[in-house]
Amino acid sequence: MEPRIALVHDFLVDVRGAERVFAALCDLYPQADVYTAVYDERGTEGWFAHRDVNTSFLQRLRPSARTFRALLPLYPYAMEALDLSAYDLVISSSSAWAHGVLVREDAAHVCYCYNPFRYAWNAREATLARRDPFTRAALAVILKRWRQWDFIAAQRVDRYVAISETTRRRIGRYFNRDAEVLHPPVDTARFTPSDDVGDAYVVLSELMPHKRIDIAVRAFDRLRLPLVVVGNGPDARRLQRMAGPTVTFAGYLDDEHVARLLARARALVVPATEEFGIAAVEAHAAGRPVIALRDGGARETIIDGVNGTFFDEPTVDELARVVASFDPTAIDPQACVRSAERFDVDHFRRGMTAIVDDAMADERPPRELRRRRPRGLALAS
Repeated sequence: MEPRIALVHDFLVDVRGAERVFAALCDLYPQADVYTAVYDERGTEGWFAHRDVNTSFLQRLRPSARTFRALLPLYPYAMEALDLSAYDLVISSSSAWAHGVLVREDAAHVCYCYNPFRYAWNAREATLARRDPFTRAALAVILKRWRQWDFIAAQRVDRYVAISETTRRRIGRYFNRDAEVLHPPVDTARFTPSDDVGDAYVVLSELMPHKRIDIAVRAFDRLRLPLVVVGNGPDARRLQRMAGPTVTFAGYLDDEHVARLLARARALVVPATEEFGIAAVEAHAAGRPVIALRDGGARETIIDGVNGTFFDEPTVDELARVVASFDPTAIDPQACVRSAERFDVDHFRRGMTAIVDDAMADERPPRELRRRRPRGLALAS
């Protein structure tokens, strides 16, 4: 008898890197049922319209990509309220709360983890620093409770799969759990290198403060070089106000436009620490180099001088210096394409299938033993 499978994602309200990975999981397990806290078919551009998407009680509020963050304190409860008792295998796709679902005692739970919830863990201090004193105090209490819930939830997972070495280390530090690294799938077939490369550099990202896009905006304003910023998000207005005449904002672009833009870009610029950085691999698939902060997942995708280069500090001065000295024409486009092929969809499918099959074959200790916090373990700051 075939096992009953559930796939769980944090939220499905737009299409970003995590949603592309989740779509690949849906393709890998077409018979599985899909669960998420909230779902917006229009915001996800119909990517999951062919699946029966099960949602939590929060769906009654009809949240969108603009409003779903306001419900932040409720998401852990929403995930625990999902009824997954009918499933033999649960695969969660989590950057926040999906790993906290409750599964049947004898079921296997494999979590593909992009990052422990950044605002409660590795970005906690920066998150609090941006708030006024009253909001900061209230949010600090919420995040403390979240960390407690998050740690306990992590002990119930049978197998963690990390998107990168950066995420693997954070899972170990914050959750005291081991994880295997499986890089995310990139649809490299979407991209074709172009002989007609232009003068503009590109940033491709959600416009959030932690993405540090302001560094790129200020650096290219200083250099008087053309920069195209692709993406939308809550930081858009602030970035537009600071931008000089050589920086343009393209907003959201569909896959076809992104592929054409990357193929003609002088280089892709990644100004922040990324857990992996799918956009960088997409740029490589389009035959273009990447200029990235020497941190996080970029160290697993970029080979200095072969498919791009690094800058060492997240400052305007350092990025401007490296952009001015780096010659993208010295990079072989075919070397970039070969680099991207390491992360194609087939590689992910084979790796995920092997991990899930192994997890299903494992003997699993009772969950009540795994949910206890190890004696003397302090929550990492």
